[in-house]
Amino acid sequence: MTAGEIAFYFLLYALFGWLLENVYNLFTQGEFWKEGFMKGPFKPMYGVAPVLLLWLVQVGGGHRLLLTGLLCLIIPTVVEGVSGCLLLMLFGRRWWDYSGLCFQLGGHICLKFSLYWGVLSVFTLKVVHPLAEQAYRSVSPVWPVVGPALLLLFAIDLAWTCLTRRREYRGSLI
Repeated sequence: MTAGEIAFYFLLYALFGWLLENVYNLFTQGEFWKEGFMKGPFKPMYGVAPVLLLWLVQVGGGHRLLLTGLLCLIIPTVVEGVSGCLLLMLFGRRWWDYSGLCFQLGGHICLKFSLYWGVLSVFTLKVVHPLAEQAYRSVSPVWPVVGPALLLLFAIDLAWTCLTRRREYRGSLI
């Protein structure tokens, strides 16, 4: 994968993650809005996990079914666990908490959602990603201009979010 492809897939899957969580919230809580870490429509861990998976499956040989299945279970779980720990450490807040569920670790990960991530990851690799590859091919002529602009918007959102979240965290300590 080229740097342009990585950026495209990261942004696309981070946006899909935002949509997925809001649709899930609509069905479980009755409203299409679940506050995420970022202010804009991105969930970075949903961008990181698929890009890591794509790279590792490519390096490890995507034809190995068992290895691919294990990676689909492990990579999103590790990304979710690390993300949860970092967000709690840096901002003193949990955006999700699995403490009440069976087979959980620190409230950041649990077996139930790890299995969801595994199924979702296999679906993404086998169904969604081939479509994402077609989408990338169709936008690749303009991506050298559009991509950096979208990455800049993402970076601005991330910086703005971090500043406001740090202020909220410091304010809650007083």
